[in-house]
Amino acid sequence: MNELFDAGIECCEESVVHTDLVSSVRARLPEENKMQDLAELFKIFGDTTRIHILFVLFESEMCVCDMAETLNMTQSAISHQLRLLKANGLIRARRQGKSVFYSLADDHVSTIMKQGWEHIME
Repeated sequence: MNELFDAGIECCEESVVHTDLVSSVRARLPEENKMQDLAELFKIFGDTTRIHILFVLFESEMCVCDMAETLNMTQSAISHQLRLLKANGLIRARRQGKSVFYSLADDHVSTIMKQGWEHIME
């Protein structure tokens, strides 16, 4: 416990477990597999290229060619990241003739992006 205090982490002065509170919170915790799913989702947001793509799609639906031009990247690099974003349900694709247009999957993705941005701008 002293190691935490020495590291600047504020801790209780004595170890007392509030069993009613612990039991109540444990009962409301999600299942482990759902916690793992959430951790995997947040890993997707941990890459700057994917964040750039999501910001582009936040502004407008786009095809890979336009995204590559907008972000000064290769279509191959964009496509690789789009596969990950799509596999994780963050974007969707719509075919129109010979082009495939990508957009954010739903308002949840927009909300995550907005709230993340607001948080770092505080």
